[in-house]
Amino acid sequence: MRVLIVDDEVNIRSTMSRFFAIEGIDSDGAENGFSAQRMLGETPYDAVLVDLKMPGMDGIELIRWIRSEGFRMPVIMISAHGDISDAVSALKEGAQDYIVKPFDPEELCIRIKSLVESSNLRSIVENAKASEEENGSLVGESAPMMHIKEIIRKIAPSNATVLITGESGTGKEVVAREIHSWSAVKDGPFVAINIGGVPENLLESELFGYEKGAFTGAASRKNGMFELAGGGTLFLDEIGDMPLSLQVKILRVLQERKITRLGGTTPMPINARIIAATNKDLESMVREGTFREDLFYRLNVVRIEIPPLRERADDIPLLAASIISRYNRTMGTKITGFTPQALEMLKKHEFYGNVRELENILERTMIFADSDIIRVEDLDLRGSVSRPSTNHRHVDGADGGAVTLKDIEKSAIIRSLQRWEGNRTHAAQELGISRRTLISKIAEYGIQL
Repeated sequence: MRVLIVDDEVNIRSTMSRFFAIEGIDSDGAENGFSAQRMLGETPYDAVLVDLKMPGMDGIELIRWIRSEGFRMPVIMISAHGDISDAVSALKEGAQDYIVKPFDPEELCIRIKSLVESSNLRSIVENAKASEEENGSLVGESAPMMHIKEIIRKIAPSNATVLITGESGTGKEVVAREIHSWSAVKDGPFVAINIGGVPENLLESELFGYEKGAFTGAASRKNGMFELAGGGTLFLDEIGDMPLSLQVKILRVLQERKITRLGGTTPMPINARIIAATNKDLESMVREGTFREDLFYRLNVVRIEIPPLRERADDIPLLAASIISRYNRTMGTKITGFTPQALEMLKKHEFYGNVRELENILERTMIFADSDIIRVEDLDLRGSVSRPSTNHRHVDGADGGAVTLKDIEKSAIIRSLQRWEGNRTHAAQELGISRRTLISKIAEYGIQL
C-alpha cells in the first residue's frame, strides 16, 4: 500500500511517514497541492491524505481536482480546525473521511486500511460486473454461431469436460464463460489460466499449489488454480502448450478428480468443471507424439469448434456494434454506427486476426473518427496482417498468362516473410518447411526484403 501525504508542515509529513513505515505502509510527501498534482500523475497511490489549509491551493480544491481527473482512491481530509462546514465540503467534493488534528496515528492507519480495503473490493466487484457484461453473452446470429449456442445450452447443465478449438482471436474464452454462465456452477468462480503464458518451471505450482517449505521461497501455503476454481469452472487456455511432463499429471487429475499440492502428501478432491481451449491441431500433435493421446480423449468429451470470423461475415455488424458500445464506455466517445459503405467494407475484409483484429481496427478508428458515424475514409485496414485469399480467384502472371507453381511458391514465401517482419524461423514454421529449406528458396528466387 502506498499513501500520499499532502501537508505544508514538514514535521507532520515526516512524523506520519515514520509511523506508516512502522505499519508497513509506504508513503510520499507533498508540501502543496501543485506538487501533489504532479506526483499523482507519476505514481499510483492507494490513498491520499490532504490538509485543509495550504498556501496556493487548499485541500478542497485539490480534492475537487483529484475527482475531476478520474482518480478513485480514498481521500481523507485532515485539519487543525474541527469545523463541521469544512467536513461537509470535503465529503461533498469526494473525500471519504475527515479527521481533526491532533489525531491518533494508530486510528488513522486503521481508517486508511479500512477505506483502501473497501475501495479494492468495490473495484473487484465492478470489474467482475463489467467482465460479465462484455464476455457473458456470445455475440452472433450466423448459422455457425447459433449451432454453438445450441450446443452450449445442451452441455452446460452437465459436468462434462469441454474442448474449445479455433484460430487465435475467435473468442474461445468468451465461449468458455458462456458455458459457465449457463451451468449449475454459474455462481461459483470462473478461473482462467493461459498455459502458454506461464513459465514451465512455475506452471505446476500455479495449477496444484504448494505447501510451506515445498521449495526455496515457499514461505507459506498457496492454493493452486484447481482449488481456487472449486465449485466453479477452471479454464485451461492454450492447453496445446502444456509440456509433456505435466500432461500425465493433468490426466490423473481428470481421472481421479483429486490433486496433491507440491510438497504435500494428502490428495484433495476437486469439484471444478474443466474447460480447455487451443488454437493448435491436437490430433496432429498426438500423431507427432507431442501431446498425449489419453489426455486428448479425456479433454475431448465435448468439442466446440469456433469458426473464423471470415467464415461468418454476417456476424460482423453485431460484433462491431457490441465493440463500439464497449469502447464508447471506456473511451468516452459517442460513435453511433457506420455508413452502409463502411459496414460493407468491413464485411468484405478477411479477418485472419478474427474478432481481436476487428477490435483493433475499431479502436483505432474510433480514436481518429471526426464524426459520430464511421465512414469508409475513417477505416484504416492497412495495419492488418491478414493474408490475401486466393480462393475462388483466377490467378494471372505479370504478362496475363497463368502463373507457375514456382510463382505461387515465391509469392507465398514473400508474404510469409513480410508477415513475420523477415523472421525466417517463424516464416518457415508457417510455411511448413525447415529453416534451411527456406533460406535455400530465398537464394533461389533472389528474394530481397
